[in-house]
Amino acid sequence: MEKEAYRAEIREKLAKLTDAFCPILYEDDEIFLHNMEGRNLAGDDVHRYQHWEWTQGVGVYGLWKLFEKTGNEKYLGVLVKYFDQQLETGFPALNVNTITPFLTMSYVGEHLREEKYLAPCRESAKWIMERFPRTEEGGFQHMTSDTLNDQELWDDTLFMTVLFLANMGRIEGKQAYIDEAQYQFLLHAKYLVDKKTGLWYHGWTFQGRHNFARALWGRGNCWITIAIPEFLQMVPCAAPVKRTLTQLLLNQVEGLKRYQSESGMWHTLIDEASSYVEASASCGFAYGILRAVHTGLIDGSYETVALKALEPVLGCIGEDGVVRQVSYGTAMGRESKDFYRNVPLKPMPYGQALAMLFLSECLDVEA
Repeated sequence: MEKEAYRAEIREKLAKLTDAFCPILYEDDEIFLHNMEGRNLAGDDVHRYQHWEWTQGVGVYGLWKLFEKTGNEKYLGVLVKYFDQQLETGFPALNVNTITPFLTMSYVGEHLREEKYLAPCRESAKWIMERFPRTEEGGFQHMTSDTLNDQELWDDTLFMTVLFLANMGRIEGKQAYIDEAQYQFLLHAKYLVDKKTGLWYHGWTFQGRHNFARALWGRGNCWITIAIPEFLQMVPCAAPVKRTLTQLLLNQVEGLKRYQSESGMWHTLIDEASSYVEASASCGFAYGILRAVHTGLIDGSYETVALKALEPVLGCIGEDGVVRQVSYGTAMGRESKDFYRNVPLKPMPYGQALAMLFLSECLDVEA
């Protein structure tokens, strides 16, 4: 598709994506709520988790980035309403996933200079530094709302928790937060990067010291493709850290280029063409690659890799604005890659958000 020709369609699809966003944002995740029922939540109300998880956290981040780019107050209004409702409901216990919405809340609080949003963010960042469960070598253990995941590192954590900590370090002027975020990126890379492909394994356990099913899972990898450029633009990093993360990103993008399907999308197991192509990961990869190009981290020639995904992604967005071909929330495939092949497809807030990120970044591509 010619660059000029797709702009009108992109704007049209973005409008539909955002119109469909709120119903999906507030849709109850019955599977998640069922899993949470009956668990010992230390007196916490399960409904505090109902719309305050990583799925919504990624969703509102996509909307925030769209507000940043367009200045459309409609998007800010949706975010303010969402955060005000959660302030009234109360926040669930902190873990990797319930921290995720605080990233956008920190941006909104900073933008509006509103203490009611910044205060919970400040408390959450302090909790991360002082009380977050740690693995060997001081990694952030991927503790979720329903699973402890003792001594486990997951690639999701860098987007879901570490970006928030770094942003609060910037907002509050706390170098210790930024230093900790840099360390977490380096430590996760140490145990999760596949040196042969440059792609990232979903997880690592210090109990047994292995990468579980050794899955090069699509959406898990896309968190890295997004997180590295966002992190390097968010805060000043030490020169060796920036150089290391940039090279890790370049290695990953080379791997993504190698395994991109003929259609332009990527498979849910990146290196296995027998697994289904998946929209949320494809949007995340394409956004991260474009973001890295536009911020000067990688060569402009990689833009064509991202744009190859545009036409099939547009095809995944229905007339109702809902993104199809999105895999449901995915735990760790501990023994077999079949676990990833069998994850069902379901519209989710993060599917909408990742499509928003990709399409909005496409508008910055020079004609």
